[in-house]
Amino acid sequence: MRRTRYASTLLAVGVVLIALPAQGETLQDALSAAWLNNPALEAERDSAAIAGERIEQARAQRKPTVSLFGSYVYESVDSNRPFAFNLGDRPVASAQIEARLPVYTGGRITAGVQQAEAGALAAGAQLNSAGQSILLDTLIAYVDILRAREVISIRENSIRLLEGQFTAASDRFEVGDTTRTDVSLARARLEGGRAALASAEADLEAALAQYALLTGLEAADLLAPLPPVPELPESFEAALAVALDANPDITAARFAEQAARRSVEVARGALKPEVSLIAQAGVEEYHTEGFTDSSMLAGAQASFPLFTGGLNTSLVREAQLSRQQAASRIALSERVVRTSVARAWYGFLAADRAVEASGRQVEAAELAYEGAQEELSVGVRTTLDVLDQEQELLEARLSQVTAERDRYVAAHTLLAAMGQLTPARLGLSLG
Repeated sequence: MRRTRYASTLLAVGVVLIALPAQGETLQDALSAAWLNNPALEAERDSAAIAGERIEQARAQRKPTVSLFGSYVYESVDSNRPFAFNLGDRPVASAQIEARLPVYTGGRITAGVQQAEAGALAAGAQLNSAGQSILLDTLIAYVDILRAREVISIRENSIRLLEGQFTAASDRFEVGDTTRTDVSLARARLEGGRAALASAEADLEAALAQYALLTGLEAADLLAPLPPVPELPESFEAALAVALDANPDITAARFAEQAARRSVEVARGALKPEVSLIAQAGVEEYHTEGFTDSSMLAGAQASFPLFTGGLNTSLVREAQLSRQQAASRIALSERVVRTSVARAWYGFLAADRAVEASGRQVEAAELAYEGAQEELSVGVRTTLDVLDQEQELLEARLSQVTAERDRYVAAHTLLAAMGQLTPARLGLSLG
């Protein structure tokens, strides 16, 4: 009886480890590190900043420009006219300043500013999407480390039990209480457990590598227990409504369509006349002769494209096709988000039921294993029966750990699909 209790205690270590209060690197620590240090996210921040600069560039086109020109040349003038002036060789210095202000550009500049503004909003939404993806990936890596360590603990405990069963089977074989087949079965299960442990250790190393990639940190030996599963919408329809309104991928696609619409107006503006106010002042100085000429002019200048080889009309058609493409991407984004919400929602429901069912399965498997152990001691059960019950208990514990991981990940995947996996929602301190 003492042996049975000892075996049950060993197999229960994994659950106890989860339940015990522990101190260590928290999930919030990992998420904050990823948010602040991940180079992919930093690149997205730079992209958003670049898009912001394009607004200033577009606005600058409606402001006046002032240019200064200067030259110093050596001039040689000769002529065969009967009467000619200013002949000979001399150096000439000249300077000219010009100011130009666009008055009418066919709406091209205004549309260009609006295009840049929509592009900046789209870049901001893409940054939000990238940030939520990084946070979700980091959370998954953190949870996978916890699961991998838990699986390793369960399998190590199982190996200790299998080693004890192999030793007991060998002892019973020596005294003639069992057959060589029972010994072989016990050894086969033991070797299978060792192979499974090696696979679990490889999974842990992969999770640790992913964690380091995302956060730039090495995972601590002790990770704190996970916070509770966040509160979710009451129905799939409610979650989908939030996602269609707030998902950053959809938001980015909508702003990109606005920018594409404005690009059509920019292209059409190139087909219209352009009017600018100009003012110029210049001076030329002939050093050897001591003469200085100065000039000033002010007025309006207009230009109208008559023939560009079809370039401008082709640019208009290209912009129209880009707008159609952007509209199609909105529809695609909405379909993708619907699918993501459905997978996460029903995945969470399935994992939640699996957690409850696996808990009951573990309880039943523990009772069956204890019974098989006692029945083996009185000769009612065989070694194979005990090994089978131990294997069922092992699988039940592993299923429980996996179901808990899947439920936690599905809940946060749903939040990401809804556009709600933000630092504020996760309680991150980024100051």
